Amino acid sequence: MSCSKYMSAPVCLIENDENGQLHVRKEAKDILDGIKEPVVVVSVVGLYRTGKSYLMNRLAGQQSGFALGSTIESKTKGIWMWCVPHPKKEGHALVLLDTEGLGDVAKGDSKNDSWIFCLAVLLSSTLVYNSRGTIDNTALEKLHYVVELTEQIKIRSTKAADEEEEEEDSEFVRFFPSFIWAVRDFTLELKIDGKKVTDDGYLEFALELKKGVSKKTRDYNLPRECIKHYFPSRKCFVFPFPITSHNDMPRLEILQDQDLADNFLEVTGHFCDYVFVNSDVKRLKGGHIVTGRLLRHLVAIYVDTISSGEVPCLENAVVVLANLENQTAVQEALKVYQTGMEELKKTLPISIEKLTCEHQKFSSMAIAKFAKRSFKDEKMEFLKKLEEDVSMCYTDLLEENKMASERKCRDLLKNLFSDVNKRLQDGVYSQSGGYELYKRDRDAIVEHYHREPNKGIRAEAVLEEFLKEREPEANSILCMDNKLTENEKQMNKEKENAALLEQKLKEEEEKLIEKEKMMETEKARHEDRVKQMQEKFSQEKKQQQEEIEKAIKSKLKEQEDMLKKGFEEEAYNLKEEIKKLKNEKERLHGGGIFKDYVMPFLCPLVETVPNLLVQRSMMNSLAKGLRR
Repeated sequence: MSCSKYMSAPVCLIENDENGQLHVRKEAKDILDGIKEPVVVVSVVGLYRTGKSYLMNRLAGQQSGFALGSTIESKTKGIWMWCVPHPKKEGHALVLLDTEGLGDVAKGDSKNDSWIFCLAVLLSSTLVYNSRGTIDNTALEKLHYVVELTEQIKIRSTKAADEEEEEEDSEFVRFFPSFIWAVRDFTLELKIDGKKVTDDGYLEFALELKKGVSKKTRDYNLPRECIKHYFPSRKCFVFPFPITSHNDMPRLEILQDQDLADNFLEVTGHFCDYVFVNSDVKRLKGGHIVTGRLLRHLVAIYVDTISSGEVPCLENAVVVLANLENQTAVQEALKVYQTGMEELKKTLPISIEKLTCEHQKFSSMAIAKFAKRSFKDEKMEFLKKLEEDVSMCYTDLLEENKMASERKCRDLLKNLFSDVNKRLQDGVYSQSGGYELYKRDRDAIVEHYHREPNKGIRAEAVLEEFLKEREPEANSILCMDNKLTENEKQMNKEKENAALLEQKLKEEEEKLIEKEKMMETEKARHEDRVKQMQEKFSQEKKQQQEEIEKAIKSKLKEQEDMLKKGFEEEAYNLKEEIKKLKNEKERLHGGGIFKDYVMPFLCPLVETVPNLLVQRSMMNSLAKGLRR
């Protein structure tokens, strides 16, 4: 989808019907399917009537779009989507997701709110939590949805024990979005103990833990710990009242900038700039970049899972997505090969050199196309499928080329021998000395045949078959020639046989050259394929390492903060988590997958080379014997 075709207004992505059932809207899926660029996904969540939609409209660069709820009724039902060109990252799309207000009394079912919050976390690369007033314990208690995430999102598809489940919780930081808390209508001074603090300092103060083991203390610390442990980074923006008169709040959507408070506009500008610059591209578990098309599938997978009563699993989602994308990657790559080779069919027959050269070129382009779109094809099942499909196309084309060569060569020989056939009918070769005349005419035709260009790969084979077919004719003329003695006839007979054998050797030489050219091409293709796949696996490994490094950085910062505040047990637990992450990062350097699944592709090639060398040696020996 080009920038000019992006949306002029938001549409509903996930509908939340009156029964609390979630559905993905087709219109939104079609829009995402047309976005081939990487996407930066920003979601906003928060209690209803807290002005979430205003911020999203500003991120879209518009005054209005997402509905603003100015009454007690929440205006946004489900999740609405607005896709616009990214204002700072060329070749990227900014996908804005505005969620329905949490805690809407009209819904009654708080579980529905939890799934909306869960989807916002799963789909976004930056999560904006919007609230009003201050960040106090009440505000954090209202953010209980973050505490419930461990029950609503799983990383791996299977768990051996509770211990693994606890380990899984500590890994959320690797896959969760960045966290921004937008505090609206803030009227206090940003001071702690009489000292001025930044917006971020205010958030960190609000997230400080209390020491103690009582239930009250644990309940107090739990939402704070979740925010610290689950999100890789956090940021805070404190917004003053946008206008001086509360009576103008319902008109916020239509008010111009000159009608709004300068300090409010200043914070809004800083907020938008931060989101544009610091929000990362959405990535899957493992680091693969998400495009609009992938996001479409991701939304459907998570909504279908929730609707079925299951818990969304990051690992399962990646497996399903990888299968879908890799199947498409095979189809698109095969089309690249077929389109390129289709042009050759118009010029058949062609030499084996040109055919193998084009085969190598377009199969390399097909591999490159596959590598660009595919991901997590760790056992190379889809690459093997592509190779099988390409091989079938190539085999069919080889056969077509042989048939075209055979037709052309037979037609050529038929035309060249037309005069000889007429002389045979006229009895020219039946008289004394007819054999020498026949042999002279036939040899001239063979020379003429050899001079004709572009006969294809069956040139020598067809000639050998043609001469073999006419052997009785030559023998008959030889026997009837009274000019020759019996001894001369015998010598000419031996020469005929030798000529036929020599032509047979030429045919075998032609076949051997064809095999050698094909083998040479296959060797080059193998080397190119291994090189491209090595680059692909290196790229995927780098993405995984960056994912782990991001988590390590976040946990190191958290560990340092825990040590400063005297939470030694928490700091020790973080140290163990960091150690596990570093060990996992170290294991990635082993390159086991590439060694186990890519390198075996070379084995068939290595086994075939000695066979060709033996055939070449035998051919050379036969040729020497014939010359003697």
